[in-house]
Amino acid sequence: MSEYRRIYQRGGSYFFTLVTHQRKPLFSDANHVDILRRAMRQVMSTRPFTIHAIVVLPDHLHCIMQLPDGDADYSSRWREIKKAVSRQIAPLSNERNERMVWQRRFWEHAIRDENDWQRHADYIHYNPVKHGLVTRPALWPWTSFHKAVERGIYDPEWGLQEPPAISHMDCE
Repeated sequence: MSEYRRIYQRGGSYFFTLVTHQRKPLFSDANHVDILRRAMRQVMSTRPFTIHAIVVLPDHLHCIMQLPDGDADYSSRWREIKKAVSRQIAPLSNERNERMVWQRRFWEHAIRDENDWQRHADYIHYNPVKHGLVTRPALWPWTSFHKAVERGIYDPEWGLQEPPAISHMDCE
């Protein structure tokens, strides 16, 4: 059994990676991405959180989520999101009552400071290029990069080359 311990900070910001079961490219289907969006909004309506950056790739997603002050429970939020998506994408369960949509766990990293936040946001937005899906982040449809450009955080041509600050990062 793993000795991995999660960090829970009330009101904290976290970087997450969630992966589909056996890396199936479930989110190549735009309808599945819409199911994910609806599930996130549904959970957000009862258990508030803010997504500051996100990218949905065919077999995984990355995001930066911030929890409300006084709340550190990101695990139940992801459990509810994953359940809602799974019910719609895979209506049948296996003998353990699991729907084979997601890997059982997810990876989290507590954001430490502004520099850490920016590196992880860059990692998120550059990820479709890293995986060879597009030649620049602006060409990927399922990303918060477009909103970040509108807010002046990124230039539309950002990401033509891998930013040096993320070249060593591997959050897959």
